[in-house]
Parts: sequence; structure tokens; C-alpha cells
Amino acid sequence: MHAAFRFMFLALAFVIFAQPSLAGGKIYSSGGKAIEGYDPVAYFTDSKPVKGNSATAYEWKGTTWQFSNAANRDAFIAMPDKFAPQYGGHCAWAVSQGYTAGTDPDAWKIVDGKLYLNYSKSVQRRWLGGGTAKLIKAGDKNWPELEKGL
Repeated sequence: MHAAFRFMFLALAFVIFAQPSLAGGKIYSSGGKAIEGYDPVAYFTDSKPVKGNSATAYEWKGTTWQFSNAANRDAFIAMPDKFAPQYGGHCAWAVSQGYTAGTDPDAWKIVDGKLYLNYSKSVQRRWLGGGTAKLIKAGDKNWPELEKGL
């Protein structure tokens, strides 16, 4: 009976804890790496995109996130929702318009403590010039439905 209980407990734990990784398709990635391998924490700490490396990689939501150092990786592990880009790393402009698109790690902006990425710097200029608060509100409204389709 003891072995059967342990098996049931482990099976239940697997089901409970494996669920978030099944959401991997919701994170935009290039070559299996979020933000094309750039360090999401560095946008906040260094105020610029910094390339991560595989030695400090971490898997979250079925996607590999790379970091420029162990401290940034550990900060992300402690609070991934604080550092991960909004809309699963998809273009903020596209999401505000009701569709998804990839992103360029160099086209970024932190607004109210949240990281937003855009498809390109030209799209980012459109996003920044179009009333960012209004577009974020539209993106926040559109994202749950768009996320379902990913």
C-alpha cells in the first residue's frame, strides 16, 4: 500500500507541476530561446539588451531563457512574471491590434515596471507614438484571447 500511495502522490505531483510547461507555445521564441537568447533581467538592471549565455540558462513555460550572469538568472527564477516580457514576448503593437508577431530584442521599452517588446524599431516608434497607455490597455484586453490561439 505504501508503494501505491507514493506512486499516486508522484503522479499527482507530475500532473500539477507539469502543467505550466505545457504553456510553452504561448512564449514567443526564436530557435527555442526566449528573446532570441537575450537576458530579460538586464533590461531592468542594465537598461539595455544584453545577450545571455547557455551556461546560465533556465527553462520556464517550456522555453529556454538565457541570462548574462547567475544573479540575473536567480532573480528571474524568484520572480519570472516581474522580468518576463508582456504578452509572452510577442510584439506589443501587434497584440494591441489584435494579432501576434515576433520581436526584435533591440526594440524594447519598460513601462510601469513591465517589459514590452516590438517587432522592429520602426514598429516600436508607431507603438510609442500611438498613445502607449491606450495601446497597452488594448493589448491587455486582446491578449487572453490571442494567447488561447497559440
